[in-house]
Amino acid sequence: MNIGLAAGQTGVSAKMIRHYEAIGLLRPAARRANAYRDYGDRDVRDLKFIRRARILGFSIDEIRSLLALWRDETGSSAEVRGIAQAHVADLERRLAEFQAMIATLHHLIDSCPGDGAPHCPILQELAHDGAP
Repeated sequence: MNIGLAAGQTGVSAKMIRHYEAIGLLRPAARRANAYRDYGDRDVRDLKFIRRARILGFSIDEIRSLLALWRDETGSSAEVRGIAQAHVADLERRLAEFQAMIATLHHLIDSCPGDGAPHCPILQELAHDGAP
């Protein structure tokens, strides 16, 4: 199938399919006589796997490792679990950072009079050279 059909079946844009090929995440597609890419069932399965992993926030390197483990029938689920656990820990760390940013912004919004006066704690905080 051509790249447009593969994109339609997987929900991965043609541009991203080309990108995944370029970085080696997806094997290079076979080429037809007219030099157009030709994708098979394995490519579609891989693209669906990649798309789902991206939706869950896995990095390209993590997906590369997960794909290798998925293809290797002798691989260890402990490795997969370890990658997923590390990813969750990273997400939780980032979530805590976002929650701290939200709390800081709420405080600053509550401190800003929001009137016609030029004084605003939000601007003062943004101009401050220290960490919040």
